[in-house]
Amino acid sequence: MQVHVSYSNPVPLYRQIVDQIREKVLSGELAPGESLPSIRQLAEQAGTSVITTKRAYSELEAEGIIVTRAGLGSFVADLDAERLKAIRMRALRGRLSEIVADARASGVTDEEFLRLVREAMR
Repeated sequence: MQVHVSYSNPVPLYRQIVDQIREKVLSGELAPGESLPSIRQLAEQAGTSVITTKRAYSELEAEGIIVTRAGLGSFVADLDAERLKAIRMRALRGRLSEIVADARASGVTDEEFLRLVREAMR
């Protein structure tokens, strides 16, 4: 499993790792029960600290995306359709919040924004 982080990206490194692993799970690239690299292995591969990688794994575990078994490592959680949908919705909500913030910072009115959303949905 490859994870790429960018130090020039304003998104914190741990968040970049979380987002990429979440996307790999949601897309099916990582299957339920699949073993993940150890924290040390992923830190070395991604060029981050062990603390950064541990924070990413802790967040993924709190979201229910991965499970960690003492002495065995971390694995992709067995997610049912309802749980997958909830994770997708939470991720979508987060991306939408960022887009709304960008729109407001650019002076886009609510009406203009909603028009853009309607156009994009067509």
